[in-house]
Amino acid sequence: MIYRCVFLVFGFLISAQALSQKISPTQQKTTFWVPSDTLNRERFYWTTGVVGGGLAISLGVLYGTWYSDYNSGGFHFHDDNSNWEGMDKLGHSMTAYTMANYGYDLLHWTGLKENQAVWYGGMVGFTYLGIVEIMDGFSDGWGFSMGDLAANTAGTALFIGQQLGWKEQRMRLKYSYSPTSYASINPELLGKGGAESALKDYNGQTYWLSVNPGTFAPSNSWWPTWLSIAGGYGATGMVGATSNPPEYAHVPREQQWYLSLDLDLSRVETGSDFWNTVLHSVNWIKIPAPTLEYRPATGFMKGHWFMF
Repeated sequence: MIYRCVFLVFGFLISAQALSQKISPTQQKTTFWVPSDTLNRERFYWTTGVVGGGLAISLGVLYGTWYSDYNSGGFHFHDDNSNWEGMDKLGHSMTAYTMANYGYDLLHWTGLKENQAVWYGGMVGFTYLGIVEIMDGFSDGWGFSMGDLAANTAGTALFIGQQLGWKEQRMRLKYSYSPTSYASINPELLGKGGAESALKDYNGQTYWLSVNPGTFAPSNSWWPTWLSIAGGYGATGMVGATSNPPEYAHVPREQQWYLSLDLDLSRVETGSDFWNTVLHSVNWIKIPAPTLEYRPATGFMKGHWFMF
């Protein structure tokens, strides 16, 4: 289900970008990219209206795209915790975390009080993905997954907990993708290439916990504030959700663990409020960097000079 969740994130971002067309030209030139010190009602109303409407529309598109071909039966549960070596659950956490981050950023930009921005914005992803999960529960094609709910909760809690405790994000969930040959084997499940496979092919996806040591160190520390250390998880050899078809039973399904460097783009100063905002907006993407890979099933270890 993660490819549907990522679709929602992009819909959320598109809705947010539409706000820039609704503010007066004077305000755009002067203070548009800077959060308001006090509640700016014009910003608040446009933010809640445009983003709320955009998310509602995307739910309608989501229903027409994925649910309309399945009969809607009674509400039921489905245990999919064994699917995709856990990759889809990490995708849920990362999506909930990212949407919480954007929700907070937008409400903070309007000048809403800090705790209100944290809770209301931070719960956007959890609420939205919860609605999708309920739609799954009424669909014959899927079912309500307690594992998905737990993953959504974890991602949301990671954001809200840090923002309440530290007033900043010292640990971030991130995503990266590299194309694989598995998509061509089962394109219906893994996509037909390009952006579709980037959303569907779990073999090429990696989910990262990017930790910024500089945020834990004294202010006079030598560690650069923009440099992070990232631990990643991925899996390969997956042609099917829980097991491979008989003709590919010989292909081993392996977990992959990574250790890498990363950039915290929200802490890179460009001298421009606009470009600072752009970098902050794409901070959910893991930056390519030297990486150490380990596969516990075989003890395989390899270093990559430049891995995405």
